Amino acid sequence: MSNKKQQPESQFTVLPAHVAIVMDGNGRWAKKRLMPRAAGHKAGVGALKYIIESASEAGVKCLTVFAFSSENWNRPEREVSILMDLFVSSIKKYLPELKQAGVSLRFIGDRSVFSEKLSASLLDAESATKDNTFLNLNIAMNYGGRWDIVEAAKNMLLDVESGSVSPANIEETLFSDYLSLADLPAVDLFIRTGGEHRISNFLLWQCAYSELYFTDVLWPDFNGDEFLKALQWFSSRQRRFGRTGEQLEEELQSLQTNEVK
Repeated sequence: MSNKKQQPESQFTVLPAHVAIVMDGNGRWAKKRLMPRAAGHKAGVGALKYIIESASEAGVKCLTVFAFSSENWNRPEREVSILMDLFVSSIKKYLPELKQAGVSLRFIGDRSVFSEKLSASLLDAESATKDNTFLNLNIAMNYGGRWDIVEAAKNMLLDVESGSVSPANIEETLFSDYLSLADLPAVDLFIRTGGEHRISNFLLWQCAYSELYFTDVLWPDFNGDEFLKALQWFSSRQRRFGRTGEQLEEELQSLQTNEVK
């Protein structure tokens, strides 16, 4: 990971401010090569390293990846144990590079079930990178979109009970302040690798207006070129947010006219 000191000029007409990725296909990648699933997960860590670099070089400011869902505890105990150990070792290995590259790390999800060693690793990584601003990297671990919304509702209810929030003032913007990643923009581009076409309980609220990009490429094979394909696809999309295409064209023409003036 190279040290980035200033944001690069984007090669895309429209660039997503926030990209979310479901990194799917590690196990199938390993199976195709007659390797244990653990080998696929290790290869997946390497793929994430290159995607972080590609996102930084493209000018993306926020990247959120799904590393371990709340449903993944249903996997074989041995595989879960390997994943937990891999999280600890990967953080230790790549933290110096991430810190030097200006990446701010954040881990979202329910940490209450993690080991003391893993919990300490997460806190250390967040503390070491908290002042970085080049790229916000959010890693979802033991996370679920429904869990996120329920936790937000619980915390808002506490504020209602304390009197700091009036029920009459509750609306979408206020509610979103209680969610994970409340300080970051909504997800513009949602990417899922591995051929599945679902969002799997990931950032449900934050992805309400995301463009959904699905690819058959298995995660360990999802390289920088594949990421740039997704960004190019996003750049070609017309995001209407309930408006008509004609309205968007009129707004664009108005902006262009004002720029000329």
